[in-house]
Amino acid sequence: MRAVILQMPEHWIAERRMTGEDRRDECWDGVLHVSPQPTTSHQGLGMALLDALKALADARGWRRFYEISVFDPDPARRKNWRVPDVSLVAPEHFTERGIEARAELVIEILSPHDESRDKFDYYARCGIPEVWLVDPHTRVAEVYVLTGDHYTTVRPDAAGALAAPLLGLALSVVAGPKLRITSPAGTVEI
Repeated sequence: MRAVILQMPEHWIAERRMTGEDRRDECWDGVLHVSPQPTTSHQGLGMALLDALKALADARGWRRFYEISVFDPDPARRKNWRVPDVSLVAPEHFTERGIEARAELVIEILSPHDESRDKFDYYARCGIPEVWLVDPHTRVAEVYVLTGDHYTTVRPDAAGALAAPLLGLALSVVAGPKLRITSPAGTVEI
């Protein structure tokens, strides 16, 4: 069920903070966005993506994060952050609080009524070069590449594979359904 609360009572915010429930909350220009808990298929896919991308991230010296905040690059906009499901981040772009504006790649796992596509302008402002959207049930992926100040869609090739150029990957759906991730080092299916 979708709900709109015009003014979040301070005691609710304090309770969410105290219990850790606020870990996935996002703040969009001062407006709190509270998402429901992810499903097991959502979390399972997120963990599988973290595992599948480990060697590629390690080879570049990047860190992998699950559900960690990406903070606005403008310090005047303190109440502005998003929480992608999976992020790959160079060491100079994260601190103890989270990702400081720039990730190399963010992956959003789609959920009913989610706002993943609404985050594109924010991610572009942060300079994130590549964004993936992945459906946890069908494993269909969408790849977007930052071009100037907006994202362009990567179109599938004749065989239906999507190029994920940042890491030199090809993404396709195979029987299962599973997401096949092919790199020069090999193939993994999740």
